[in-house]
Amino acid sequence: MIGFLSPLWLLAGLAAAVPLAIHLLRRRTGARVEFPAVRWLARAEREHSRALRLRNLFLMLLRVAALLLLAIAAARPVARLPGAGHAPTALAIVLDNSLSTSAVVDGRPVLDDLKARALAVAERSGGDDRLWLVTADGVVQGGANGAVRSAIARAAPLFGAGDVESAARRGASLAAASPLVGHEVAIVTDGQATAWRRPVAVGDVHASLYRPASAPPPDHAVVMASAEPGRWTPRGAVHARVRAADSVTYRITLASRTLARGTASADASALGEIFVRAAPPERGWLAGAVELEPDELRGDDARHFAVWVGPPPAVRVDPSAGVFAQTAVAALVQAGRISAGTGISIVAADAAAANALPALLVAPSDPVRIGAANRALQRLGVPWRFGAARRGPSPVRGIAGVTASLRYALAPAGGAAAAAADTLALAGGDAWIVSGPRYVLIASPLIPDATDLPLRAAFVPWIAEVLAQDLGGDGRALAAAPLARVPRPAGANALEAPDAARTPLEGDSLSAPGIPGVYWFLRAGARTGALVVNAEPEESELARLDVATLAARLPARGTLTFDDSTRFAAAVFAAAPRRPVGAWLVGLALALLLAESVVTMSARRPEPA
Repeated sequence: MIGFLSPLWLLAGLAAAVPLAIHLLRRRTGARVEFPAVRWLARAEREHSRALRLRNLFLMLLRVAALLLLAIAAARPVARLPGAGHAPTALAIVLDNSLSTSAVVDGRPVLDDLKARALAVAERSGGDDRLWLVTADGVVQGGANGAVRSAIARAAPLFGAGDVESAARRGASLAAASPLVGHEVAIVTDGQATAWRRPVAVGDVHASLYRPASAPPPDHAVVMASAEPGRWTPRGAVHARVRAADSVTYRITLASRTLARGTASADASALGEIFVRAAPPERGWLAGAVELEPDELRGDDARHFAVWVGPPPAVRVDPSAGVFAQTAVAALVQAGRISAGTGISIVAADAAAANALPALLVAPSDPVRIGAANRALQRLGVPWRFGAARRGPSPVRGIAGVTASLRYALAPAGGAAAAAADTLALAGGDAWIVSGPRYVLIASPLIPDATDLPLRAAFVPWIAEVLAQDLGGDGRALAAAPLARVPRPAGANALEAPDAARTPLEGDSLSAPGIPGVYWFLRAGARTGALVVNAEPEESELARLDVATLAARLPARGTLTFDDSTRFAAAVFAAAPRRPVGAWLVGLALALLLAESVVTMSARRPEPA
C-alpha cells in the first residue's frame, strides 16, 4: 500500500509531457534536392534510421521516467516496504505519574522505570514525527524530540491520583487529529487497578501499553482522618483509619505539637481504627495530621485535617421554626455542642426580626405568609426570595436519604451577592438550601408534611454543623484531592498556604493546590474556613491489572500491551510500518538522467573515417 504526504506535487508529473511533445513534433525541414554525389549518404541514412528511431525513443522514455519519478518523490510517498526508518508519525506518549508510581521497588521508584521507557520511545522518533507528552494531571508538552525528552526527564510524581484514563483519551485525540500518516499512542503506567476501572476508548489509533513486570511493594496508609465534630467546644476527637498488613505505630499532631501516639491494629480484611479525644488549649482554626512510620510509598503515610476550637455558639430557636427544630436544639445544648443564648437565631423567615442575623431561616408553614417572608428577607439583606410552591416528592441531593414534598422555588434577588452564595442542597435540580454571609435559608418548612429531614437521624448532626460551621462566623472545612475543583466559599477572597503565602481568589470555584496540607480561606485577612487537601484513599491500593486485562481496557485499533521494556519500545513505531520511499525515487531518477546523458554523449561522438 502506497500513500502520499503531499499529493499535490503529483501535478508536477505533467512536466513529463514536454519530452514526449518534443519527440512527436520533431520533423525534418528544408527542400529535397537530388544530388548524385551524395546518394551513398542517403543509403547510409536508411541503413541507420531504425537505430536512430530506437535511440530517440529510448531517450524520450528516460526523460519521461525521470520527470515522473521526481514528481512522485516530491509528493513524499510512503509504502509498506522493508528497511530502516518509519513513516512520519503523530505519537502521544502518556506518562502515568500518579502518586502510586512513587512507590519504591528494588530501591528505585516505579516512575523512574516508566520515564526510562518513555524516553526509549521518544529516542526512536525521527525529524518528521510529531510528539506529545501527556501526564496524568492533564499537562501536555508538544514539540520536537528534544523538548519532549526534556519534559519526560522533568516529570515528577503527583501527590494524588490524577486521571490517567483522561490522559490516554487526550493523547489519542491529539495523535488522531494530526495530518501525518501514522497515529499512535504509547502509554507507560504502573497498571494500578483503581486507575483503570473501565474501558477507555482512544479511537482509531494504534495503542501500545507498558506495565512493569515487578510486583507492587507492601504498603500501609492513613486512608481517613477527621475531627469530630468539625467544631470543638473545646472538646472533641480525632478519628482516623489505617490500612496495613499488621500493627503500625502512629502519631497525631495538632497545631504543630504531638497530640497522641499509639499503635493501630489492622489486617488485610479490616481497617485499623484510631479514636483519640482531646481538649487543646489553643483557640481558632487549627491544622492537624495523622502520621505513620515511613514505608515504600511515602505519599500516603500522613493525612491532614482541620478543626475549629472555641466556645459553643449561643443559639435561640423561635417557636415559628417548629417543634422539631426546638427538640434538636435542646439535644445539642444538653450535649454541650451549643449553648442557649441570642447569638444565632433559628426562625421562620416571615417571623424574623430586623436584627435576626446570623440566622437559620426556614420557609413559613403557611403559604399565605410567603409575601411577609419575602419582605423580611429584603429587610435582612438576604439576596433570595421564595417563589412558586412546588409539590410532590423530590429527592434531596446534599443530604443523603432526604426528600422534599413541599418547597418554594428560591429565586436570586441580589445579583452578585446571590451568585456568591453556597448551595448546600438541591431538590429536583433546584437550590433547596443556600448559605451566605450570616444566613442559611431552607426552601421548605421543617415539618413532616413538607420534608422528612426532621425525621431522619441526620437532622440533629446537620443542625449542629450548620450552626457551628455556617453561622458560627468561622466558616467550614472543605476536603479535596490535589488539583480538584472546589467551590469558593462565600466572601473568601484569598487562600493562605501552610508557609503563609497568600493567593487571591476570584470566580465561583478554584483548583485545589497540588501539595497535600491544610490551606486557609481568608476574608479581609481573617481565617474563615479551611481547605484540607489529601490524596485519594484509592491511591494506597497498589494492586495491578495483568496485561491481558489492560488490553481489554483499551479498545483501540491494534492494542498491544507489554511488561517487557525492549519489546515495548520496538513495537511502538512498528505498528504502522509504512516508510518513506522518496529518497529511493530521487536516486532512481538521477540514475536515469545519468543514463540519458551517456546515451546523448555517445550519439554526438564522431565516427572514425
